Amino acid sequence: MANKTIQEGQYTYVEEGNGPTLLILHGLFGALSNFHDVVNGFKDNYRVVIPVMPIYDMPMRQASLEGLLSFIEGFVEFKKLDDLIVLGNSLGGHVGLLYTLAHPEKVKALVLTGSSGLFENTMGGSYPKRGSYDYIKERVEYTFYDPKTASKELVDECFEITSSIPKCMNIVQIAKSAQRNNMASEIVKIKAPTCLIWGLNDTITPPHVGHEFNRLIPNSELHFIDKCCHAPMMERPEPFNKILATFLAKINEEVTA
Repeated sequence: MANKTIQEGQYTYVEEGNGPTLLILHGLFGALSNFHDVVNGFKDNYRVVIPVMPIYDMPMRQASLEGLLSFIEGFVEFKKLDDLIVLGNSLGGHVGLLYTLAHPEKVKALVLTGSSGLFENTMGGSYPKRGSYDYIKERVEYTFYDPKTASKELVDECFEITSSIPKCMNIVQIAKSAQRNNMASEIVKIKAPTCLIWGLNDTITPPHVGHEFNRLIPNSELHFIDKCCHAPMMERPEPFNKILATFLAKINEEVTA
């Protein structure tokens, strides 16, 4: 069963459970359903919150990492969230890094999986091909170790997005913004405990990117999941949740010690 979305003002989001806040940030082609297993795995002990970032709908002049950061800052303020565990996949990890650096007092832990911010292979280079279902299907499958993970529903969703000229223009602009924003010199300042969960077969942000994040972020730990590509929480939810649960238990022990 899909997690129920809530609409309040300009914000659409999922919120389930009670406890410490786990704020989840999705990727460029991400959907709330990508984190279905994370929500269901942690809602008994955590307040899991996933805002829909306005990647496709924000005014084009605002379509950038800075625009998305501003949106998340507004959402956190609107929901009066604090003491956050920020979890980001792909572009969401990049936004999470920016938020953590801008608001270190708000973030008690950071989790990155397949995050951009250092290097990533983009979806075909520049402008996503419109009107070719087979091309979109191939690109979506490319993000998974097992192409069958790319369900027809997921491919249809990406095809619908890339069939819209305004949405495509936003995607390209945000992707270019991410490519320009290399964070190697900044992430060394991150103090929050950081968990890096990487697909060993990631083709978008390959394993060496995970190693580089681990080298640069002082208080970080790196975990690889075999037979897994760019979205471990979707493709290998059980080992992903196990790694995340172990990390969060360690964070809670440090807080109560």
